[in-house]
Amino acid sequence: MQSLLFTPMDLRGVRIRNRIVVAPMLTYSAKNGYTQDLHTLHYGKLAYGGAGLILVESTKADPRGASTPTDLGIWKDEFIPGLAKIASTIKSYGATAGIQLGHSGRKARRSVPWEGRAPLASHPGLDHGEEWELVAPSEIAHSNEFAAPRALSIADIEDLIEGYGAAVERVKKAGFDVLEIHAAHGYLIHQFLSPASNQRTDKYGGSLENRMRFGLDIMDRVRQSWPDDKPLFVRISAVDEAGWTVEDSAGFARVLKAHGVDVVDCSSGGMSGISIVTSGNPVSYGYQVPYAEGVRKLANVKTMAVGLIIHGDQAEEILQSGKADLVAIGREMLHNPNWPMDAAAKLGIDDPFSMVPSLYSFYLQKRAQTDFGGRPSTWQAGIEAE
Repeated sequence: MQSLLFTPMDLRGVRIRNRIVVAPMLTYSAKNGYTQDLHTLHYGKLAYGGAGLILVESTKADPRGASTPTDLGIWKDEFIPGLAKIASTIKSYGATAGIQLGHSGRKARRSVPWEGRAPLASHPGLDHGEEWELVAPSEIAHSNEFAAPRALSIADIEDLIEGYGAAVERVKKAGFDVLEIHAAHGYLIHQFLSPASNQRTDKYGGSLENRMRFGLDIMDRVRQSWPDDKPLFVRISAVDEAGWTVEDSAGFARVLKAHGVDVVDCSSGGMSGISIVTSGNPVSYGYQVPYAEGVRKLANVKTMAVGLIIHGDQAEEILQSGKADLVAIGREMLHNPNWPMDAAAKLGIDDPFSMVPSLYSFYLQKRAQTDFGGRPSTWQAGIEAE
């Protein structure tokens, strides 16, 4: 059986060397939106390990949309050089460089996770020194702990949509080849989709068609600036705590496809403080994969699966059984940045060590071939254990 995990994928004019994607994970390490050395080291390390596509964390086109004071920004041209350095580093190791654009809406202005992730009562804005304003579709707080946001006017919405377009122009200049729009986890586009957070009575609220309009207007504006030969991904919460279902997501995905979206990245939850994970749907290996499978089959779109995809054979099975077209690895990649090489070895792919630079491959292969007094090396033992 030919491995699908290690088969290249062509999306529009971009070839991704394998189906392994590093999921976008916030590092909370920027300073006033600017990249730091840590970002280049972090993303370079992940590309070094052999992944096909690296998605840089949610980067904000509007400073009000930052989750924390340490989110990456792309709302002005001064951010381009730092992001370009990340993109060029990723590509120098053979991976495809992608980036996610997001806006946290009413869930913005919080402390970083290791400081509690609590809402900040107030905070100077990340640009122009103005107070950091929370904005959303309606004046409904995310929870009792959060401040109520200001409802966006039509003019505000038009400015935000144009801001996404300007951000995409900067993404192009920075050298990225894949773009993902964050429409999941209770953030701004998701807030417009859900009647729990969107109680508008204008063309952006009420019916499902109207609630989808904000996200689709962003896709149209993004596609105006994003080249036709480069793919566009969208991350969605395929199900949430407020009643959104896989069937709803499939309907949205069909429309997204018509608006130029190539891959739907299927996550879940985030619309309230209540976890989507329950006793009936516990966290377990691949617990979100059925969402990608459902959306793929119902909407006839390419999907990406994410959520505790830990082992190479697990990832391979997801692709072979048609549950998704790509697999995204998140925290497991933080634990083992050489996960792709490790998976290749355990799946019996020829010359798995060639996936990493010679500095690593020469010595790791030599170690794997060492006879430890008749006992297998730790590498060989790991393969046998699989």
